[in-house]
Amino acid sequence: GDRAQSLLLAPIEKLVRSRRIEMVNAQAPTPLDYGKKNRETGTAFDMTVGVNPARRPGNFAKPRPPGGTAELPGYNSATATYIFKSAAPTRLKPHSGTGGMTSSLSKGIALQKPKPPKAGAFEQRDNPPNTEFRKCYERGDLPIALDHKGSNRISWKVDIDKLDYHHYLPIFFDGLREEEEPYKFLALQGCYDMLNVGGSKILPVIPQLIIPIKTALNTRIPAIVCAVLKVLQHLVVSGEMIGEALVPYYRQILPVLNLLKNHNKNLGDRIDYGQQKRATIGDLVTETLELFETHGGEDAFINIKYMVPTYESVVLN
Repeated sequence: GDRAQSLLLAPIEKLVRSRRIEMVNAQAPTPLDYGKKNRETGTAFDMTVGVNPARRPGNFAKPRPPGGTAELPGYNSATATYIFKSAAPTRLKPHSGTGGMTSSLSKGIALQKPKPPKAGAFEQRDNPPNTEFRKCYERGDLPIALDHKGSNRISWKVDIDKLDYHHYLPIFFDGLREEEEPYKFLALQGCYDMLNVGGSKILPVIPQLIIPIKTALNTRIPAIVCAVLKVLQHLVVSGEMIGEALVPYYRQILPVLNLLKNHNKNLGDRIDYGQQKRATIGDLVTETLELFETHGGEDAFINIKYMVPTYESVVLN
């Protein structure tokens, strides 16, 4: 009886084993290339292919020597300098060189000395498409849809004032670092809509918004930084005591603002038309800091001055 049962189950076990091997060896489907910035998606309505968990938004890459070489220089204790190991002279066989002669006309080998690498403080950092907003939108967990009536609006499936702000508002703020449509528009416009209606519901959610804001600013991508700064300006004036509630979190928000405070275009007597679209980062940083000080209470200026030493008060002056 047992032998007959094992003979009957042998083909099934063999089939299951072969399917497991096929699943292990199978690769993720390669999406079509429609010229998107993020190759992980094929179309705006496709599901996003999984991203390597090692990729973190705003991840800092170690600076490399200029020229695109992947080799790092090594320290030469004999000459007390840094040289590339690949450019160092090869070792000669005994009695085959010209060293030690009283006179020699042969020219020595010039070592390639590396130039100091750039710090990369203003370089754009990695921004993988793995936001919580994208995951929830593709699963259908968000009560939103595009309004195709000829205007840039969101069609909300429920009343905004009935939403749980503790759950939804951090998800929309996490989508501010999206660069691909329709996620970019939906997240940005969703933040504005919720802030316009939120009122007293926004203040208790402030601590949950800090990490998404910090992550988006750390990407150093100009379009994302401008969008986050505009949302921050709207956030400060969207309810009472929100400016004061942001003061303890200046250490997370203001370092990137201090870095980009003077990030303006030096055009001489020419016109910067980006000012009409409010796309100049330096001006947006100044406006944001002034709103922080105006609505942040009596402790706002000293905390801003601690993180942005070149900031001048608009209240005290």
